[in-house]
Amino acid sequence: MREASEVHEDPQLVEYYKIVDIVGDFDKRLLTVKSWGVTLSLAALGLAFQFEASGYFLVAAASALAFWGIEGSMKSHQMRYYPRMREIEVARAKLGEPGTSSPRIDWSWSRARLQLLGKVSAESGAPTLRDRSPGYRHRYFGATVLLPHLVAAILGLGLFVLAHLKITLW
Repeated sequence: MREASEVHEDPQLVEYYKIVDIVGDFDKRLLTVKSWGVTLSLAALGLAFQFEASGYFLVAAASALAFWGIEGSMKSHQMRYYPRMREIEVARAKLGEPGTSSPRIDWSWSRARLQLLGKVSAESGAPTLRDRSPGYRHRYFGATVLLPHLVAAILGLGLFVLAHLKITLW
């Protein structure tokens, strides 16, 4: 087991844990963007019904799409730190001495799904650069970023169309 002073003296570990902190800070910012997007979209939908003005439905849809774009962009910036994190994990695993452990935060996340499916064991070896799941670079288009923005955009556009087709909404 490494002493805390060894971690502070090892530049590679210092870099690794700094990357972990940066990735965590991104998550805080992403949550703020998501909450602002939901708040603005729901407020616009509420205003549309309050003032019986269908233009607010478009505001709700446009703001949802805009915040999805912002969140996707931020997520792509966050994801750019993961390859370096993996490189450090692999390098540390190769240098590992018996009885020591290397950091494996990113590696454990990529292995978790396979472990749940029973395809690998928890002790299935050291991390490699090939342990990525398919589509790793394009996850910012996934459900964690897209939702709830997609719901608000579809709802806003759908209600706008219904209002212009003269289907009574209020």
